[in-house]
Amino acid sequence: MAKMMTAQEVFAVGLRNAHAMEKQALSIMQPQLNRLEHYPEISALLEQHIRETEGQIQRLDEILASIGESASGLKDAALSLGGSMAAVAHAMADDEILKNSFANHAFENFEIAAYTSLITAANVSGMASAVPMLQQNLDEERRMAAALHDSLDMVTRRYISLSASGERADI
Repeated sequence: MAKMMTAQEVFAVGLRNAHAMEKQALSIMQPQLNRLEHYPEISALLEQHIRETEGQIQRLDEILASIGESASGLKDAALSLGGSMAAVAHAMADDEILKNSFANHAFENFEIAAYTSLITAANVSGMASAVPMLQQNLDEERRMAAALHDSLDMVTRRYISLSASGERADI
């Protein structure tokens, strides 16, 4: 039998999941940033989004505290580890920058979906006061997803050009 959960419980679980998701995002972006050589535009995007992500985590902490909850250390650790493992796996690929670009774009869209659902849960659970902070997180994720989408052409062209010239193109 399925466990019954109130709207408030669904909202709290969603907040803890979003917190862990943002910790995972940091564990994915930081290793990429440390390795990039030929893609300064992507470095700039990652640097900016790392700062935004840190702000998103602070906003989620604030919302969690406002409802008497806290982040799940276990979820944070597990998803951070998973993000680190994904970054390591991509680092071994000949086309690391392309795989990272695809994965980053997909992850941003996952975050967009998570925040869209979380805003609905906030409204349904009577926590509309949390919506402005969640909306700020959502807006930042939408901007990053659009920027990553818009960069795919440039990244692919630069990767092909560097590869054709014999230079290391993957990072």
